[in-house]
Amino acid sequence: MLRTNQAGAYHCTSLIGCNTRKQHGLLVIPIENMGNRPHVLLSSLDETVIQHGAPFNLGIHRYRGGVYSPNGHKYIREFDCEGVPRMTYRVGGVILTKEKIFISQENRILIRYTLVEAHSATTLRFRPFLAFRDVNNLCQANDSINKAIEEVPNGVATCLYEGFPTLYMQFNRKAQWVNEPNWYNGIEYVKDLERGVPYCEDLWVPGYFEVPIKKGESIIFSAGVSEVNPRNLSKMYTSEIASRTPRSSFFNCLKNSAKQFYMRQGHGMYIISGFPWGIVLARNTFMSVPGLTLAIDHRKDYEAIMETALKALLNFVRSGHISERIHGIDLPDIPLWAIWAIQQYAKTIGLAEAANLYSDAVAELLDYILSGGHPNLFVDTENGMLDTDGHDKAVSWMNSTIGDAPVVRRTGKLVEFNALWYNALMFGAALTEGDQAYAERRQKWIETADKMKQPFVNTFLNESGYLYDYVDGSFAEPTVRPNMAIAIGLDYSPLDRRQRKGVLDFVTRELLTPKGLRTLSPKSYGYRPSYVGSPDERDFAMHNGPARPWLIGFYADAYIRVFGMSGVGYLDRMLIGFEDEMTQGCIGSLSQLYDGNPPYTGRGAVSHATNVAEVLRTYRTLKRLEQ
Repeated sequence: MLRTNQAGAYHCTSLIGCNTRKQHGLLVIPIENMGNRPHVLLSSLDETVIQHGAPFNLGIHRYRGGVYSPNGHKYIREFDCEGVPRMTYRVGGVILTKEKIFISQENRILIRYTLVEAHSATTLRFRPFLAFRDVNNLCQANDSINKAIEEVPNGVATCLYEGFPTLYMQFNRKAQWVNEPNWYNGIEYVKDLERGVPYCEDLWVPGYFEVPIKKGESIIFSAGVSEVNPRNLSKMYTSEIASRTPRSSFFNCLKNSAKQFYMRQGHGMYIISGFPWGIVLARNTFMSVPGLTLAIDHRKDYEAIMETALKALLNFVRSGHISERIHGIDLPDIPLWAIWAIQQYAKTIGLAEAANLYSDAVAELLDYILSGGHPNLFVDTENGMLDTDGHDKAVSWMNSTIGDAPVVRRTGKLVEFNALWYNALMFGAALTEGDQAYAERRQKWIETADKMKQPFVNTFLNESGYLYDYVDGSFAEPTVRPNMAIAIGLDYSPLDRRQRKGVLDFVTRELLTPKGLRTLSPKSYGYRPSYVGSPDERDFAMHNGPARPWLIGFYADAYIRVFGMSGVGYLDRMLIGFEDEMTQGCIGSLSQLYDGNPPYTGRGAVSHATNVAEVLRTYRTLKRLEQ
């Protein structure tokens, strides 16, 4: 289960409330003076129902040796998340509901507890587990923590270490705080244990709150980095619920998930690449922004995100400055994906409006590449195609590494780089058609595209009917990979319809799964369908077999271009495989990757921006065609 505030903070845990990864937590926020990296402040909050002096703890943790304690999950009777996540507990004659919601643009989570049924006096006890650490580190018991507790209205405030923000824990009604400081040692995270990374930590519990509650009453708990007026909590909770889209359909689930990746900070707007360990990545931003915004009718958000990302990219183009906030802005394919993202805007909003906003940027990026401005992107003067050096560094989206060496070494002429380049040149010409200010430059773009069209076919299309993944000098990489799907799915392709169909048929036979396209054909050497094992084993497998849902966007585009309206029904049925995922790895979202073999289990990040984006874009494309 995942909730975000669209400003970089999130809450993520398993449905029953047992944290299974070190990145899980009830309140996880980015801290500016610590590189804007996310940090776990409040790991969890154990609730205990007390009747007649008998405590019934609703929490659950896994301790060293695989011991679960307490076993609060046994009291769970129902879970619902159509509106907000609601858990219903039953303890004897007590029925208690718990609902969680993040406040938009504020580092604050609210939890509302409602006593639905009780036959005698009831008290709720709340025990906070504090971490105050980076999401990728673990906390160990130490004497360096600041144990001071400050009383604030209806709650307390504390800060364990210098440099961290103060955590304020408050209720909408008077709560009694009881000091009972202890380290809870040996808490295990089972998913980290499975991944072969450090998985055990100690958490600090400074004490607990007690609040009496009557049948029909609600209590709201707030955890945030600023003090709140307790009287405002009920109104804050109600107004936040009103802005939520109910998860009542496949589209609404994806729409909710799409908005969770938005991050507004300062004067910029960004896209988080995934949860629970994602950061802002340039490639993921440009690849996912059309689907995360335009596909859900959020045009203004598209423009805000592109304004921020293009500013960083053009700053690199002009001065070589590498953004500290948007990682990977200097990678060679970033200008190509940026132009593709603008092309999607033109298709959705209109060519004239796209030209008005983005003609200058597209022209500058095309001229930058043509002039040889990028340090690792070279135009072959003989045929107009692009070369890049990927011998010692991962340069494409297949970027897993072991040590510093790329697992999938792709160098020379990469198939999707050159397909995106041809598409970018042709789109740039279409965008500036009739504008005399670009006439001379436009002619050069067209000439370059014409020059590379046949060499592209001669270079990549082989006698088996599929496209080589890359060609480096006289060597052509024969492994069957999904990058050819990008080449046939673009609006402008050097391949004709017959050639596209041949490649599409090959992709369908070798790579298609119900969860997207495999990163490597099962018939190719080195096929590893499952993303499991040690860190090195997982890094090796990442792009050598597991399926990626985002590639279905280009597959669907290619299918429609080859088969027209007759392909809509087929693609519509294909989306059912993704609809099933709404109740699997992460409620209402799509995992980072899926095993290449049945049952296609989700792995990696539980919610991934490019996957949600391209499935959304495909969904909206099909719905428009069906109208």
